[in-house]
Amino acid sequence: MTSEGNEYDAVADRQIGREEDVRRVFDAMPVLVLAMAGPELEVTATTAAYRVLAGRSEMIGLPFREVYPETMGQQIFEMFAGVYRTGNPLDVRAMRAQFEQQGRRIEVFVDVTAVPQRGADGEVTGVIAQVVDVTEQERQRRATQERADVAEARYAQARDVIDTLQRELLPAGVPVLPRAQIAASYLLADADTAAGGDWYDALALEDGRVALVVGDVVGHGVSASATMGQLRIVLEEHLAGTGDVLAAVQAADAATARIPGARAATVCVAVLDPATGQLTYTTAGHPPPLLVPAGDEDKGRYLDTTAGGPLGFEGDRASATTQLTTGDLVLLYSDGILERPGQELSTSTVDLARVAADVTADRALPGSPGLTVERVCEQTIELMIRATGHDDDITLLAAQLTPAPAGFALTVPADTDSLVTLRTGLDEWLTTARVARPDIDALRHAVVELVTNAIDHAYLDSPDTHPVTVTAALDSTGRLEVRVIDQGRWREPRPSPDRGLGLHVTSGVVDSLQLDHDAHGTTAIVRHRLNRPARLLTAESRGPAAGARPAPQADPLIVLDQPSAPEPRLRIDGPIDGATAATVEHEILTAGSTGARSLTVDLTGVTHLASAGVAVLHKLAALHRGNHTELVLFAPVGGNADMVMTLVDLPHRTLDPDTESDDAG
Repeated sequence: MTSEGNEYDAVADRQIGREEDVRRVFDAMPVLVLAMAGPELEVTATTAAYRVLAGRSEMIGLPFREVYPETMGQQIFEMFAGVYRTGNPLDVRAMRAQFEQQGRRIEVFVDVTAVPQRGADGEVTGVIAQVVDVTEQERQRRATQERADVAEARYAQARDVIDTLQRELLPAGVPVLPRAQIAASYLLADADTAAGGDWYDALALEDGRVALVVGDVVGHGVSASATMGQLRIVLEEHLAGTGDVLAAVQAADAATARIPGARAATVCVAVLDPATGQLTYTTAGHPPPLLVPAGDEDKGRYLDTTAGGPLGFEGDRASATTQLTTGDLVLLYSDGILERPGQELSTSTVDLARVAADVTADRALPGSPGLTVERVCEQTIELMIRATGHDDDITLLAAQLTPAPAGFALTVPADTDSLVTLRTGLDEWLTTARVARPDIDALRHAVVELVTNAIDHAYLDSPDTHPVTVTAALDSTGRLEVRVIDQGRWREPRPSPDRGLGLHVTSGVVDSLQLDHDAHGTTAIVRHRLNRPARLLTAESRGPAAGARPAPQADPLIVLDQPSAPEPRLRIDGPIDGATAATVEHEILTAGSTGARSLTVDLTGVTHLASAGVAVLHKLAALHRGNHTELVLFAPVGGNADMVMTLVDLPHRTLDPDTESDDAG
């Protein structure tokens, strides 16, 4: 060695340490270090700790892929090669790796920091990787996360049960009446105290009046919900029997002796006569109703409280009466909307009157769709709590006097071309009459079935076209009566798997069906009690409901081939009835090559499946079975097609057969 080399070694010894000392210290460091050189990443140095983790002692001079052949496909070599190629460092946390150790495959989790090693000219000559074994920490983290996920799932399941309980204890909806619009909203407390103790009720009485109730049981949780459910039943039974607000509250007073937790509950009970506008009410320790007069929406005013404290306390009770006119809105509410965090009760009381008036006049969030009472019940909650939040359940129940809608009457020729006109006209009237979408679907289905039945049978012996008349009217108790009248000959129905199902389906979708016939024709009478759903809100679903549906339009039939599906498939949207069944049959026959190949028919978008459509589907399913192929009918749960096919026992799938397996329904 030259003197110059000796001098360099001496300087290195002074600055770095002697080579054998550096090697010994490096090897003994309690860190996992791997040095690699060249594009093939030949191993040039490792610490002893790394060799223990790797379970290999012979690595030096071997390419990485020869040292760890079992890691190919895990992108580890590619990760280090990227550092060599680009010169950019890499930092990976909790990387999962599997490799062979002493004849068995093990899995570890490691943090990896890889940096380029450069020569004197600055070019990358290799890669140095520092590895930290975090297997135990990662497994603990995953176990903790798994426990948290299980706990969250159990909590979500419990919340689902609680929400279901709450929905079952509260009314399914509010009645649809000719001279009064009614709506309700219920917002659970943000605190994780399970179900709440608020409740509402709106009950159409047989004399044409409507009973309105909002109550509040002390406390939260399942026990409070159970208590409110029992009190609700007591009040409902007495209101339905007598319509007397004082008698109903006195019965609830008496019930507190046998219903745990009922004592000290508060309740406001009112009975409104839409025909006269008279409102009779009593407040049992509850805040009084708020009245927003028509034409004077700038001023909401509270009605007077009545004598008597909360339920179960001695003392006289009294009722009060006020007069409403068309357009007046009365709001019953629980005190959760007044007792908001950080707000004085007096301030909240003024705020509620102002906000309710603004929302009634559509000044708060102008242009919102839907009924005024629904807007008041939803937007008032949204606006009142947006800055303060809320600690208690909030219940709102609104009623507004409105003009009664005109009845419906339409006469059409007894032919299938008239079905589109009938569907559109009936939908428009039902929407104007404030009927909710589920009831619209059921009534439309029933009426079209009955008219189709008249077309198919009433005038079978006559070559001429005859009329069919449809009338509809809503009575004061919230029951809709529809009559389908023909002047033809009555024929006894003979149900079979593929024909004569119209009357059976109609009976299944409405409350009652009555058939009266004589020598002059047949009158089919449908009666169906109408409800609009109330909104049961949670912290997650808080906010305005979806906008109102657009105005009804002609409902076209659309049949689309779906070439991207894995197997032959059609989608059908629109009505399948007497006017369109032949077209549907032709399209399915063509797509299924007349039953020679299996075919999926997606009925998700079907808006009306009449008995004529059921007959076609029965016929085509039998054709496929005879050819040892399958006609798969897919209709999601709750849709019109699913409802009808379930009623007539037509096998179908409720989960998409191209994405999930499902037993035939």
